[in-house]
Amino acid sequence: MSKRVLICDDSLLMRKMVAEALVADGWEVVGEAENGQQAIEKYQQLRPDAVTMDIVMPGTNGLEALEAIRKMDPEAKVVVISALNQTRLISEAIRKGAEDFIAKPFLPEQVQATLNACVA
Repeated sequence: MSKRVLICDDSLLMRKMVAEALVADGWEVVGEAENGQQAIEKYQQLRPDAVTMDIVMPGTNGLEALEAIRKMDPEAKVVVISALNQTRLISEAIRKGAEDFIAKPFLPEQVQATLNACVA
């Protein structure tokens, strides 16, 4: 059975790039969210094996969504994918329970290896 992922990013292009990398590695994309509120709602509905989460999104941001998801499911596997210049936000995401961090721009292999390590 393939591993299931929810991809959260306000950029359609970024969601597509993450999806292509993971589908090529045998993952099933069960949902996408373009803001934190959608991420929370879709996590609750879908209960994926892993979540990729951008930090800077309109409305509810990725940190708030990460916190809400981890409160709902302390075992949730959330990997933050964000720009390198957001060091303070990245360390805050790790404190709030993110499994790992991938810097944009990324290589498909980075996304595959990081998510596979999280749900191994």
